[in-house]
Amino acid sequence: MEYAIEVKGLRKEYKGFNLQDVSFRVPQGYIMGLIGPNGAGKTTIIKLIMNLLIRKAGEIRVFGKDNIQHEAEIKERIGFVYDIPHFYEDVNLKNLASAMSPFYSKWDNRLFLKLIDEFELPLAKKFKKLSHGMKMKFSLALALSHDADLILMDEPTSGLDPVFRQDLMDRLSKMMLDEGKTVLFSTHITSDLERIADFITFINDGEIVFSSKRQDILENWGVIKAGQDFLEHSKIPGFKGYRKSDFGVEVLTSEIKKAAAVSSSDYVIEKANLEDIMYFMGRGDQNV
Repeated sequence: MEYAIEVKGLRKEYKGFNLQDVSFRVPQGYIMGLIGPNGAGKTTIIKLIMNLLIRKAGEIRVFGKDNIQHEAEIKERIGFVYDIPHFYEDVNLKNLASAMSPFYSKWDNRLFLKLIDEFELPLAKKFKKLSHGMKMKFSLALALSHDADLILMDEPTSGLDPVFRQDLMDRLSKMMLDEGKTVLFSTHITSDLERIADFITFINDGEIVFSSKRQDILENWGVIKAGQDFLEHSKIPGFKGYRKSDFGVEVLTSEIKKAAAVSSSDYVIEKANLEDIMYFMGRGDQNV
């Protein structure tokens, strides 16, 4: 299998936060969701892939090439959308696009204008006059208008209405199927990925929890619901976290089939979704 992105032993240190030996790979022609709570390290990873930050250690290869040594060549093949778009505030959208297009040999102005029309964006309006959602749509139009082989998106659906978010998911899925593009999609809104992502990488507090096929995750992770004494009397295979309430306890497991065989009085076990996993894994002393 060929990989669009290969990250190995990646480290970045901040005061109060460390990205710790992060490793994962994104296969070409697939969509990978990069999920985790706010502050988990998702944006740092995206910026390191784009060589916008200096890493402490590790290696990043994009299309098989070192992302620092071949930076210009790699970036021409990437369409990127950040959580907070940064463009000249006093310039209108038409002139911003004119300034950006020469950097991409495959820029398709007809496609750009088509996207602008679909997104209902005013080309004559200055960037600073746009709402946050409109700024995100403009960033998306730029990212999708130069036949990029890899689309990097950092929280791209933030501030977008549900209808447009669904349209974006459909567009990304179709683009991957019809054109063989690769997408790395960072988000904390897991519902955006439940249907379209092929792979999921989950990062929590600067560390990779897992990087696997979405279907494998949804098949193997589960939530056990039982009485309050369940934790005291059960050794649960794949135990990852729990929460207690007045009504009982819920336990997250990464081995749902083995956990289903646990001997206990009364309990039910259900498959976990990505939101369940993020919730339980982010609960501090209640997870392992």
